Amino acid sequence: MRIRPIEELVSVTEPAWPHVAALLEQDASAEVQAVAPDKARDALHRLQVTAGSVLGALALNTGGIIADHGWFRLLGGGSEHLPDLASANGLGNPADAASPPPFLLVGYDALGGRFAIDGGGLGVDLGEVCYFGPDSLTWGGLGGGHADFVTGVLTGSLRDAFASLRWPGWQDEVSALLPDQGLALYPPPFTQQGANIGSVSRFAVPLSELLYFYDHAAAQM
Repeated sequence: MRIRPIEELVSVTEPAWPHVAALLEQDASAEVQAVAPDKARDALHRLQVTAGSVLGALALNTGGIIADHGWFRLLGGGSEHLPDLASANGLGNPADAASPPPFLLVGYDALGGRFAIDGGGLGVDLGEVCYFGPDSLTWGGLGGGHADFVTGVLTGSLRDAFASLRWPGWQDEVSALLPDQGLALYPPPFTQQGANIGSVSRFAVPLSELLYFYDHAAAQM
């Protein structure tokens, strides 16, 4: 595989950022995390995607995006509270990569759910963005690629898909979280007792703890 230099990845005739910027105007609650230019370029180089893709646009122009009152955390070039896309997926020097990753993590939600592009390792569909939910502990497809996913997040068309995981007043609780925090639920939503999220205990914890907990629970089940 030819390793493309950063100049080639950045210098595209049709960058995707103007399209993403226009989408951001449709979510008044969306916040773009700041990113250092050198950090953004390094993440883009390790990803080996161009700025003509939405994935590359997020890596190059944002430290991540917090959307829908904080429910969605889309990864980009990395910020104080969010990892960059390359580091979140363990991508180092592209010259050392033997093969593409089986999936590419692209975001989280406020409950510790994860979003990833299926690279063949999730068993859904190559290129489709999939969701690992705290209620199901399995990966399922969302019906489109990364550009479709970002569009759905910022325009609100994905909200119905997560209605069962939300409760009256969730916006206030979720918007109070830092980007690297999530809400732990007890009883957890994959249990019968925790199925009604509006009636369970909810408290803020580091997002890393939630990810570990749900990984462990999935392995046990």
